Amino acid sequence: MKKYIVLSLIALLAVSCKQERQINMNQLADNYALVTIPAPDLTGITDNGKEVLQLYRKAADEVDAIYWQQYYGDKKALLDSLTNPDEKLYAEINYGPWDRIDGVPFLLNFNPRPAGACFYPQDMTKKEFQAWKNPYKNSPYTLIRRDKNGSLQAVWYHDAYAEHIREIEGYLQRAADVTIKPSVRHYLLRMIDGLKTDNYYESNKAWLEMDDSKMDLVIGPIEAVDDGLFGTKASYGAYVLLKNLKRTEQLNALSARMSEYQHMLPGNPAYHHFEPGSESDIFSCNVLYCTGYTNAGYKVIGINFPYDAHVQKEFGTRTIIFDNIIREKFNRTVFPVGKTLLDDHFQPHVDASAFYWLIVFREIAKGLGVKETVNGRGTVAEALGAEALVIEKAKSNVIGAYLCAQEAATDHISALFGKEEVLTTFVANTLRSVRFGTADPTGQANILVYNYLLQNKAVVWNATGRYSVDYDKTWKALETLGADLLRIQALGDKEAVETYLQHYGEADMKSQADKRLLERASVPVDIRFAYE
Repeated sequence: MKKYIVLSLIALLAVSCKQERQINMNQLADNYALVTIPAPDLTGITDNGKEVLQLYRKAADEVDAIYWQQYYGDKKALLDSLTNPDEKLYAEINYGPWDRIDGVPFLLNFNPRPAGACFYPQDMTKKEFQAWKNPYKNSPYTLIRRDKNGSLQAVWYHDAYAEHIREIEGYLQRAADVTIKPSVRHYLLRMIDGLKTDNYYESNKAWLEMDDSKMDLVIGPIEAVDDGLFGTKASYGAYVLLKNLKRTEQLNALSARMSEYQHMLPGNPAYHHFEPGSESDIFSCNVLYCTGYTNAGYKVIGINFPYDAHVQKEFGTRTIIFDNIIREKFNRTVFPVGKTLLDDHFQPHVDASAFYWLIVFREIAKGLGVKETVNGRGTVAEALGAEALVIEKAKSNVIGAYLCAQEAATDHISALFGKEEVLTTFVANTLRSVRFGTADPTGQANILVYNYLLQNKAVVWNATGRYSVDYDKTWKALETLGADLLRIQALGDKEAVETYLQHYGEADMKSQADKRLLERASVPVDIRFAYE
């Protein structure tokens, strides 16, 4: 009898959840505050440069079409089937019928999102893939399909998306013909070669060498954000960017200190012996346009590319900080979260400048640590598989805060904030980011960090639903967690990852209470873009 009662309750709960989804559909888009990206100030940009920007944008639109195919499938068929404008808008925000916050379908009659998105056959098992002998199966740039006999086959991206790739190549070729910057022309031509061959070594190198242009284009299959099976297949995305020259000059003073930051990392030095390449630099940019995975769901506020470990070792990385997105995120999400969830004593320490520098050091931290395991298990990504990105994002957040707090405490950052502002703002941003849920590596990473802080009493939740911050314990938690995440990466310790995710990887009752408080306060989860 008890079994039937439980089953009935589960059924009722499922119906209730569906009804609640239907009722709240017109509110779901409010999770993303609408931010209008104004027309850029193109003072000092030549007519040739303005034409190049338009060509970049057209190329980015083709990237968007590819990403729909990678993540969901037929965009037109899905959107044409939706008559409710709220459903259509939310499908456009999420690039499909699955909510990026919790991974649950928000449209009726859709199954849960496939773990491997559209990179693999839906009926393929992990065992079948692992037993399959194919030299290209683990490439970030191949789709896995079935041939006419039902056997697995690897299809290169440049073949699978040939029509859109040709269009992108055409726009980039025209931009290369128009630009007056030799470094830009060189990069665009190398990128065309990369798109044709799915070999991006030369284009990554050319991109790092292109440091004299006020405009920037990041485009192609860049980050393995959607491959929940093996964490290897790269999603297509694009950014069209305009550089803030004055602030870039200020930030680039940090580039010369990359090796110093590497030696400042916590824990055993044997676990972070990697030396970043000497050509690392830092740009401050405004986002003019973004498409593909970079536009799906919540928006990132900085990047550190390329991800290729060999390029990083030889030449370094480029950190790009998105000034306009950081400002909007702080004003619309981070500050309101701090005001809602932190005790009164800590609210004045949630600081916009501290948030900016936290993002700077988080992106710097992506280029630190190790890229290859120290015990012969290959790259960190190969050793840790689908969970590699979760650990990398958690490491970058924690190590970035650890370095930023040290710099603030020793007055190496010329800004009017100190270590307390860094730690308080880091906590507020972590509380904000827990709302991203477990459906994505970014959300999983932030839940891991949140639970670690909570269980080590670095932050304390009280009965009123607000938090206090113990600065000494928060600092210690950054040090110990950062050291442990670096060790996990260096050893490729997959068992330790599983233990961490089991222990710290689930949202608890406190975070659910926080979510309800923030909803009642009408604090959005993130932002979405419109363009003038």
